[in-house]
Amino acid sequence: MDTIQAIFSRHSITDLRPDPVPRSLVEQLLAAAVQAPNHYRVRPWRFVVLQGAALERLGDLFAEVLRDRKPDLPPAALEKERAKALRAPLLLAVGVERCEDARVVPIENVCAVAAACENLLLAANALGLAGKWRTGSQASDERIKTFLGLDPEQPLIGFFYLGYPAENQPPAGERPSFSDRTTWMD
Repeated sequence: MDTIQAIFSRHSITDLRPDPVPRSLVEQLLAAAVQAPNHYRVRPWRFVVLQGAALERLGDLFAEVLRDRKPDLPPAALEKERAKALRAPLLLAVGVERCEDARVVPIENVCAVAAACENLLLAANALGLAGKWRTGSQASDERIKTFLGLDPEQPLIGFFYLGYPAENQPPAGERPSFSDRTTWMD
């Protein structure tokens, strides 16, 4: 699959098979991700790979955090929250490392990590995987960041739910053009 084809065919897919993703493929995704440009080569990304029992533990924490925020929720709502961590056989949490180099503007590192995330998604598409980039309130929760080994002040820019797509996926929908968001200057 060439780059243009990967860009135009990649889209979010939530219906994934439960088949595990081999470590060799995960390593290819991470290797592709870190090809993203970053100022001063500070490598601001932090990846946390969760599979198997780690997903169960994360799901338990998702439910616990929600219960603490909303103690009157019924058990069914907490189970729904717990199940979010189990949407895919592979979950990659991606954080932004704090950089002590005074030359680096913090937003540049966030942008570099976002570029790494897009590389990851394009690589997944090219390798026959599919998934979805999600955030939600879990991405800003200090306990969840700590569970993932991140500093509570460190940005967690997303959870990437990845796996093999289930059969009969709909094609990517038509996306809006760039034309209404572009100004040409000569």
